[in-house]
Amino acid sequence: MPNWVEHAVFWHVYPLGFTGAERQLRTEPGVVHRLPQLVAWLDYAVELGASALLLAPIFQSTSHGYDTTDYFRIDPRLGDEADFDALIVAAHGRGLRVVLDGVFNHVGRDFPAFRRAIGEGPQAHEASWFHIDLDKRLPDGEPEYATFEGHQQLPALNHDEPAVADLVTDVMRHWLARGADGWRLDAAYAVSCTFWANVLPRVREDFAEAYIFGEVIHGDYAGFVRDTTVDAVTQYELWKAIWSSIKDRNFFELAWTLQRHNTWLDTFVPLTFVGNHDVTRIATEIADQRHLPHALVILFTCAGTPCIYYGDEQAFRGLKEARAGGDDAIRPAFPAAPADLAPFGWPIYRHHQDLIGLRRRHSWLHRARSHTLSLANTQFVYECVDRDRRITVALNLGEEILVVQDAEQLPKLAGSDGVGNNSGEWHIPGHGWAVFGQT
Repeated sequence: MPNWVEHAVFWHVYPLGFTGAERQLRTEPGVVHRLPQLVAWLDYAVELGASALLLAPIFQSTSHGYDTTDYFRIDPRLGDEADFDALIVAAHGRGLRVVLDGVFNHVGRDFPAFRRAIGEGPQAHEASWFHIDLDKRLPDGEPEYATFEGHQQLPALNHDEPAVADLVTDVMRHWLARGADGWRLDAAYAVSCTFWANVLPRVREDFAEAYIFGEVIHGDYAGFVRDTTVDAVTQYELWKAIWSSIKDRNFFELAWTLQRHNTWLDTFVPLTFVGNHDVTRIATEIADQRHLPHALVILFTCAGTPCIYYGDEQAFRGLKEARAGGDDAIRPAFPAAPADLAPFGWPIYRHHQDLIGLRRRHSWLHRARSHTLSLANTQFVYECVDRDRRITVALNLGEEILVVQDAEQLPKLAGSDGVGNNSGEWHIPGHGWAVFGQT
């Protein structure tokens, strides 16, 4: 893993939604220069405490960005290559790394090579790039073809085809050479490990400092990292345990998940998060807003590379729905400037700032193991340890005071109102939290 990742905190942005772009690519009005809107928010990200940007797809596509039609062109709804270059310069000038989203499992139906493969059949130069069954027909008369999870608008690439590996290698190297600092591999779990193990070493030949992680929902995380050579994968198990244990008031789920989390740290450090462009907002999942800070405390004290989805730092709400347009609520447009944000979200923003500051002062938490000290359905005390360094975290979802006896000699590093020391014991009030440790 590149050295800079140890200190990284990502701000994850879905640019097509963030900038209010049209849902569908149109020939008119041509290029619309919206990426500069994102440049205007870079200082906001720095003040939040972020040190890197994770951008959802920015390449030309038909609709939502995950149906790519040209890997070498910026989506005209966002701008052009000059806008990308300006974004890189502005981000790097503020100390922000920029990681791009690579959709390499599938393409859009309007991807030129796919149109030629469908139209010309086996004679097409790119026919072998896809899994096309000429003996079966779709209702529109076209031959059947393999897709991503049954979506006809997303034809799957044939990853056994050497030309596809060459294409992906060229795309990744092209944008790294243009200034990007890494890649998120979308739907990496749907692609063979052999493919990634072929492509990624070639990418790293000239870009050893590139951070490359894969989207993996479940399964053998460590095995995937080992067999593909990615630096990390998305930690969906921890994401689910954080909101679910708080929502259901069942910290046993979180404690069990943290045990599994520890086992992966010998192999890799996961990308951790409580929200992204594919899931219901954390402020919607946790109905009792008194407990929203608890989710953030877990994110910023546990091992991992933390990633904040834009708007979560302002307690945005949004429900992911399984229907057409079901992602719209979690991919909203941002206003022109921070001053235009609603006032109710700023306390959560400041809460992020405080916890990110704590994380930066204890950067060793990146690989720290978590161990349970005391556990009940609504009360959880755990410590994070790396060699001789440790912090203690106390979380209280219940009404009764949580008494922490083992941390009486440690100063409070952060915590909610009402945390106090009584006769050598720390008392955490109902629905409160605290972090203790040496400064």
